[in-house]
Amino acid sequence: MSKTPDLFHNPQENASRPLADRMRPQSLAEFHGQTHLTGEGKPLRQVIESGRMHSMLFWGPPGTGKTTLAKILANTLQAQFITLSAVLAGVKNIREAIESAKEYRRETGKDTILFVDEVHRFNKAQQDAFLPYVEDGTLLFIGATTENPAFEVNNALLSRTRVYVLKSLSENEILSVVRQALTDEVNGLGKHHLKFPQEMQQHLVGSVDGDARRALNILEILSDLAESNERNEKLVTEDLLASVLVGGVRRFDKGGDAFYDMISALHKSVRGSHPDAALYWMARMLDGGCDPLYIARRVVRMASEDIGNADPRALQIALNAWEVQERLGSPEGELAIAQAVVFLASAAKSNAVYVAFNEAMSDARDLGSLEVPLHLRNAPTKLAKSMGHGKEYRYAHDEGGAYAVGETYLPEKLQNRIYYRPVDRGLEKQIAAKLDNLRRLNKESLGNSTAQKECGNNQSEVEK
Repeated sequence: MSKTPDLFHNPQENASRPLADRMRPQSLAEFHGQTHLTGEGKPLRQVIESGRMHSMLFWGPPGTGKTTLAKILANTLQAQFITLSAVLAGVKNIREAIESAKEYRRETGKDTILFVDEVHRFNKAQQDAFLPYVEDGTLLFIGATTENPAFEVNNALLSRTRVYVLKSLSENEILSVVRQALTDEVNGLGKHHLKFPQEMQQHLVGSVDGDARRALNILEILSDLAESNERNEKLVTEDLLASVLVGGVRRFDKGGDAFYDMISALHKSVRGSHPDAALYWMARMLDGGCDPLYIARRVVRMASEDIGNADPRALQIALNAWEVQERLGSPEGELAIAQAVVFLASAAKSNAVYVAFNEAMSDARDLGSLEVPLHLRNAPTKLAKSMGHGKEYRYAHDEGGAYAVGETYLPEKLQNRIYYRPVDRGLEKQIAAKLDNLRRLNKESLGNSTAQKECGNNQSEVEK
């Protein structure tokens, strides 16, 4: 647990702090990005200008200013600022923060802001520990999370806070942060005389994925490693920049929102018959470190859910790609998965099997244990046969066209239920035509059977 640091560090202390911390804005005027929250008339600016603070959650990617905004709020409102990391802190630390807030209120009459970074990592008991003190105003709570708070934060805590969504910084905003750090002679690198060509600055900015902290961390490493020339200038070369940027990956965060958002984008691009978008999202996932086998498994799902019997080759191609990845690994396997993704995106689409399966599962769950019709039951013993099991069952292969016209296969309660409705695309167009013909034959058979029955009844009346 740490409280608000003294903003007036001595030079020696200042030099030991990371560049990203030294360059942290102290006011909204210095802050980059999030204009949808901090611009004129926007929510956070209104909070600061009014001086009426409330508990809140900052949700957004890393390096977008969550901690900085919390500190700016504390500075502006002259509140005590206590920070906890949910990765390291426990209920004991929370209690200590609460006692500190009470003492600060007694001594100064002012508020305390408790800032909890990575709040989604707290369990339910830890999150619940805040509630009474947020409720009675002992402290003002600000939580920061990279995960969707609707899923990761308790409803009780969520209902007592307002959620503010932070966005990744644009390349121009990151560029402004970098250039400010290069010229600032007090907290930045101005006194280091770092020569960093503009085209290489742009390369750096494009590699950090909207993360200002990451940009400043890389900039500091470049400054440390750059060699000085005869004019005591440090020069960033292309080779140096390339070596520092090696291993950088785009935001993906396995298990987090970005992870599921990209999987969703890939699946919806395939469903939407857009092979180019599907390839892009697959590439983004691979670039972010996703296991190709995971993608392969999801592609198999897409083949059944969105293509189905409109083109049964899709499932086989997806399975083949999975097998290639398992046998050969990368990059051959990834290329096979890409081939499958393109085929699926380009194939005729049908979710008829997916819908039919879900409807059948719903009936199976909701309608209880409907009896198997006697003629469909197994009859392995004399007793079973004596009970009528299998009696009058018609073996389809012995009938014309290998189809027993008029035969029934569903429980009596579901005789007219239709789950599978083929679409008018791909192979399912032919399947639909066949099933329509078979249903027509059944209907005619039922009509003939009814007519024969009525004729028999009339004959009986005549005989009487």
